[in-house]
Amino acid sequence: MAPPKTSRPLKKDIFPTTFKGIKTAVLAETGRPSGLAPNIRSLSWSPTGNAIATSISSYIRVWNPERPNVKSTTELRAGGTAMVEKVAFCPTQEAVLASTGGEGMCRLWDVRVAGGGSVGAGKGSKLAECKTGDTGLFLSWHPSGNSCLVGRKDDAVMAVDVRKMETGEGVGWVAEARDSSPVKDRGQFNAMAFSNSGRELFATTGEGPVKVLDWPSLELLYTLSAHTSATYAVQHSPAGSYVAVGGSDSMVTLWDTTYWHCARTITPHMGSVRDLSFSFDGAYIAASSGSDARDSSSGIEVSHVDTGEHVHTIETTNAVTWLAWHPLRYWLAYAGDPGGLRIVGAGTNV
Repeated sequence: MAPPKTSRPLKKDIFPTTFKGIKTAVLAETGRPSGLAPNIRSLSWSPTGNAIATSISSYIRVWNPERPNVKSTTELRAGGTAMVEKVAFCPTQEAVLASTGGEGMCRLWDVRVAGGGSVGAGKGSKLAECKTGDTGLFLSWHPSGNSCLVGRKDDAVMAVDVRKMETGEGVGWVAEARDSSPVKDRGQFNAMAFSNSGRELFATTGEGPVKVLDWPSLELLYTLSAHTSATYAVQHSPAGSYVAVGGSDSMVTLWDTTYWHCARTITPHMGSVRDLSFSFDGAYIAASSGSDARDSSSGIEVSHVDTGEHVHTIETTNAVTWLAWHPLRYWLAYAGDPGGLRIVGAGTNV
């Protein structure tokens, strides 16, 4: 199989003209797109970007981004009615997806259709599951793909160890959960993300400061204090030079990871920042408002990371809830607009 294609880097002076004429694909849940925005709770790209998963109500849908027809998707259902709050692809296994939500479970899924085919029309299969307790609100994989963290509604944090094992019947999967809540620094955690190396864990808090913890000891290494109220989103840039933090004060702060100081501040739009994403090369960043979208402005503001300059606005009908850049291309997926999931640039060469 040929390696996946990676886009050529776009300089900031040509980014606006390149993006201005790019079309947006609509991935609708029905044959005819609705005038309403579906309640997409989260979205996640697979490691190569050949698939994108969304959680809607009590089920998960996995799309091929270049085949925007619901008949070509894989549907995953656990059988209950509880909300699926978060989905996240394993960083080392293209077809393995984790989910958590209202049932207090963490589930692992094989998103391929029966027979081992790629994402397509049909139903995937459940690989393993384990109880995590209260409702799961956030989900983050360790870069090794051997474990993930589930943050619960009651502010406990569960580490889920994932193992692939040879059995008498073939290959099996095991998922086991254990409490990994920071003891000395316990509080309201809104999101967590690992560093690229997996040696550090970034935790946003209800008070505002972001805690940088050693993994797996959970000893406090640094505290990043630049937001005056709750912080909701955090991500390490692909190049490793910055950590981006979004909060309820409408700001995104970019932290230099050499000296751990705030290098620059970006105000992408009016409203809380509950989700943010770096482009595959770490050159650009975009943010959205999650569940606070009704109090936010429409449009996606794309900013240049090294300068903080606003380079382009992607026009949207509604305020954007969740978004994510493709892992290898300048395609940007987002939720919140009528009709369904939208992907700017899907199927193009950018």
